[in-house]
Amino acid sequence: MGKLGPVPAAPPAALSARHELVLEGVGKSFAGKKVLDDLRLTIPAGQFVAVVGRSGGGKTTLMRLIAGLDSPTAGAIRIGGQTCRGIRPDVRLMFQDARLLPWQRILANVGIARGPGWRERAQRLLGEVGLGERAGDWPHVLSGGQRQRVALARALMTEPEILLLDEPFGALDALTRTEMHRLLLRVWREHGFTALLITHDVAEAVALADRVLVLRDGVVSDDIAIDPARAAGDAQSADLERRILQAV
Repeated sequence: MGKLGPVPAAPPAALSARHELVLEGVGKSFAGKKVLDDLRLTIPAGQFVAVVGRSGGGKTTLMRLIAGLDSPTAGAIRIGGQTCRGIRPDVRLMFQDARLLPWQRILANVGIARGPGWRERAQRLLGEVGLGERAGDWPHVLSGGQRQRVALARALMTEPEILLLDEPFGALDALTRTEMHRLLLRVWREHGFTALLITHDVAEAVALADRVLVLRDGVVSDDIAIDPARAAGDAQSADLERRILQAV
């Protein structure tokens, strides 16, 4: 993975209307087996958090609970003090697969939720992700990285409070992944949403996030603050990567 510059801080003005995400004793069990156990976390508005851990450690379950796709069996998830129940328009989820509709052109894929002024907003967001001239194309003519750019633009259509990213760059080549990292950091800075990234790539977590949570056997085994002034790939980053790998 290529080197990234310092992580940019989200602008205070963009955060004035945002809300913190709070997990209060959240647990989740399937068939009597605990997957998540008594998670207690506060994530301030605008923070970029990476969640790392081994397969089966509860990362995807946590993401699905915050997205409203599943309900916790214990505890509560709150945004701005309100308990989350079901899918919310201010929480969006990006997957490893862009999941574009092949029978819709790119502009229509971005504006899939429609609503007043959707064409203009979708076109503007396509411009933000560098695909303003591809609005009339079909998804099958785009590269993997371009499809993920479309997925990112689509996720921003509802101006989400929280953007959940479930390994969205895992299938991309190294160069395209680095380009997507830079794009994600830029739109995160400009839009001021809270970002939660699931990744198996410890270097990616350290390069992108200003906080890394290590999820192990359903509990947070480490909660690491990242200095936004450090340059990715330096000695401090290497030390952080070793610490995370030891905690996983």
